[in-house]
Amino acid sequence: MAMITLRQLRYLSALAKYGHFGRAAEACAVTQPALSLQIRDLERILGVAVVERRPGDVMLTDVGREIARRGEEVLAASRDLVDFARHRSGVLTGRLTLGVIPSLAPYLLPRILPALQTRFPELRLELRETQTRQLVEDIKSGALDAALLALPVDEPDLDAIGLFEDLFLLAVPSSDPRVETARVAAQDIDQSRLILLEDGHCLRDQALAFCATARGRTSGAAGTAFGASSLTTVMQMVAGGYGVTLIPQIAADVERRDGRVKFLRLENPQPGRRIGLVFRRTSPRKADFAALGEMVKQSLDIPTSQTAAKKRR
Repeated sequence: MAMITLRQLRYLSALAKYGHFGRAAEACAVTQPALSLQIRDLERILGVAVVERRPGDVMLTDVGREIARRGEEVLAASRDLVDFARHRSGVLTGRLTLGVIPSLAPYLLPRILPALQTRFPELRLELRETQTRQLVEDIKSGALDAALLALPVDEPDLDAIGLFEDLFLLAVPSSDPRVETARVAAQDIDQSRLILLEDGHCLRDQALAFCATARGRTSGAAGTAFGASSLTTVMQMVAGGYGVTLIPQIAADVERRDGRVKFLRLENPQPGRRIGLVFRRTSPRKADFAALGEMVKQSLDIPTSQTAAKKRR
């Protein structure tokens, strides 16, 4: 009895992603006829049509979409199997694909990358910076091993290690009359001057949720009309006097170098986000993730499990 292959599942996954034989073949580094032949063999083995061929593009059938979804689980499990075999020799060796959200990457990575290179020279780290939704999908499919992002992530197939609390500050132009020791209430933030990241960034959603506690709505917030893809761009707008923004503490530590801005603390309970390392529950690399989490804490001078253990002795 003929059996389906991982190659066929990879090709079907590419078709599901690109909706085009040519682009799927290019992504898989094969010729279009070779990919098409494997898909036909897959259909013959399964006895069902998985794709609907149309001039210029291709669309998966209902059965094909379900097979592609289940195939992603098989592909992820096969990657985990390879990881299990390859990484038993030591912690943080070989290839590790790590995702990071944009509001964290430029502020955290410079702190942890030098230490990782020094302590784990056999680690080959590959990074991807993008929004939370895409990172979660990439972890689930096996395209990423893990990601640093804001918790919680409500996905039953994923697990997380909490790392640190990142409080929010209000960034204002240095000409703002309030002193830096002032505490600002949510209702005192002028939402008509609030500048936020563009839609899709979790930091934008968190900022709007906090401001909504003051008025129960976010209409009139500048963030609904203007959005940037990076906090650096937002901070340049604030420095230029165009508005204010909520910024995580880890970013403020870097952005405060610009003398045109200052940062005000918010009233208790201070809002913030919890940063964690997210990965598949089935991943065999939990020792790697634990070690990586310890490195993040050490880079931020946060007590780690090792330091806590030493204190107990």
